[in-house]
Amino acid sequence: MSDGGTMNGAEWLARALAGTGMSHVFFVESCMRRTLLHLGDLGVKHVLAHSEKAAAYMADGYARVAGRPGVCMAQSVGAANLASGLQDAWLGRSPVIALTGHKEPSFQHRNSYQEIAHAPLFSAVTKFSTPVYSTGELPRLLRHAWKTAMADTPRPTHLDFNGLQGDVIELGQTAEPPVIETEARALPVHRPVADERDIANAAAILTGARRVAIVAGDGAAMSGAGPEVLALGEALAAPIATTLGARGIVPTRHRLAVGVAGSYSAPPTNRIVHGAELVLFIGCDTGDQVTLNWRIPEINTRIVQIEADPTEIGRSYPNTTGLVGDPKATLKRLVEIVGRPQRDTGFAEEAARIVADWRAGMTPLIEKNAAPVSVERLCTELTRALPEDGIVVADTGYSGIWTGTMVDFNGAGQSYLRAAGSLGWAFPASLGATCAAGPRKVVCFTGDGGFYYHLPELETARRYRIPVTVVVNNNSGFGQNLTGVRRISGNRPGRGEELVRFGPTDFTAVARSFGVRGIRVEQPHELAPALATALDADEPVLVDVVTDLEPRAPEAWSPPAAH
Repeated sequence: MSDGGTMNGAEWLARALAGTGMSHVFFVESCMRRTLLHLGDLGVKHVLAHSEKAAAYMADGYARVAGRPGVCMAQSVGAANLASGLQDAWLGRSPVIALTGHKEPSFQHRNSYQEIAHAPLFSAVTKFSTPVYSTGELPRLLRHAWKTAMADTPRPTHLDFNGLQGDVIELGQTAEPPVIETEARALPVHRPVADERDIANAAAILTGARRVAIVAGDGAAMSGAGPEVLALGEALAAPIATTLGARGIVPTRHRLAVGVAGSYSAPPTNRIVHGAELVLFIGCDTGDQVTLNWRIPEINTRIVQIEADPTEIGRSYPNTTGLVGDPKATLKRLVEIVGRPQRDTGFAEEAARIVADWRAGMTPLIEKNAAPVSVERLCTELTRALPEDGIVVADTGYSGIWTGTMVDFNGAGQSYLRAAGSLGWAFPASLGATCAAGPRKVVCFTGDGGFYYHLPELETARRYRIPVTVVVNNNSGFGQNLTGVRRISGNRPGRGEELVRFGPTDFTAVARSFGVRGIRVEQPHELAPALATALDADEPVLVDVVTDLEPRAPEAWSPPAAH
């Protein structure tokens, strides 16, 4: 700090970020070197990734576990890659703050090397994106980016600093104190309760219906509304389904829990939600995935919807009664008003029988004791091995379906994070999640198709000794896509399968080449000791599980086609 009470932008930015309690930032060289050096001096670890997209995914995983913004950085030419990495944070409601550099205005519109207009790249994946031309603007704009990332529905924001590496902003001076927020709060920052009349009206509607199903979404999970969701389910004798992102918001073995609804669903869940006369959506965006293209429930089903964002109320279902408020706070009041009414428990009992019958039918696959390893057995062993406060970070595609249907959670200390659509997200995101998790153990669950995306981050895990357990479902192909390829090829044996098959690869050998310990699992009895060893380690460990491409993950139930 200079004698005049000012400091340069690099020191201000480092002190401001460190002052929030942030433990890690994620970047690709070369950008904001002065800031990164100051951050290191202040005890904030700077994690150098091997691609900008991976850095964004790391910041995303960090933010989802911390409940606070994750920060990623890249220089001018890397901004496009950083923007692409924000897609999953946008879809997953994650407060990531991206910092990039751009060449000075005198370089613009003159065919400058590596320089393109950044604003269009970030417009679709941020709530707020702006250039920062002078250091004097930095405090105001960073505070706004931070607040906006956390407010309402959390999502990414972006500041584009003057200077190829952000150096113009770093070198300028500011006299403002290095403070971003006056009070540190985790998500959700605001917890408004819905209007009392609306809650009373919803309570009357819910208690007046005989067959009520609950679908709790990502917003309910972010709000920490699990106990309230379960209390209302008990009061209404209502089966409880979730989105994939809210898997584990209630104990998945609870008698009212019926699993994930929609296209990534085990068969019972959709049947049960479809059989309800009224569906209560809680913090749920009612998109095509959780509703199976708006068929679960049917489009004219009566709906009650609790949502912090009023623009989500009735977005897809016309017959909707809305409660605008924080899911946890609003549910707490709704449970008080509903009380303990006399309820017909027939629907809940019917749902429990459907789930129990399906689970019984899965037993032979869970207990399969011959190679290749069944993924059902893998998921069961992961359930047994996961610590009481463990975190599972799952990729999209079959990794999401397997873990969303076959891995059970205690509904208390355990957490489940899923890719909101970007294959390959899980491994870098699990590194960021581990950075935020403290003593909690993190397990990345990915297929080999997803793992190939960011193999170099094995070196990052080793360099920073990030103690993540990486479980690779190694089936030498894109398993989810095999059926589709066969269908369009006329089910002719072997035709088109080169579109989805690759490998085989021994990922333990790959891991060793990066200095990471690998454990190869080829027999079912090897699973439990391998997972126990990996979870007990204070370093990254890769568990390479050899499975087969042919077996299908649980398939979602669809209602009969209308005639």
